[in-house]
Amino acid sequence: MTASGCLLLSTLLFAIGAFAVITRRGAIVILMGIEIMLNAANLALVAVSRALPAGDTAGVVEGQVLAFFVLAVAAAEAAVGLAIVIALFRQKGSTDVDLARLLRW
Repeated sequence: MTASGCLLLSTLLFAIGAFAVITRRGAIVILMGIEIMLNAANLALVAVSRALPAGDTAGVVEGQVLAFFVLAVAAAEAAVGLAIVIALFRQKGSTDVDLARLLRW
């Protein structure tokens, strides 16, 4: 697959994730949308880093290393996000994010 094809797929995935974040009210679906957006950014980073010439090798490694760090941040985001969703569900009995602004002790 060429770099332009990967970037087109990355754009499509990012748009799907943004649509899920903007239009949905469920916290789990919003977290899934954010994960899709982060993976779309990773795909773009790896595609561009592979397409750039770097001397004798095909591509530079910096984009792939940055994608690895984005994966680590995404894992931490998922853990914290799920903990917040569990707290919201225990408090309100629903995962509707409109109720999250009412979380007060």
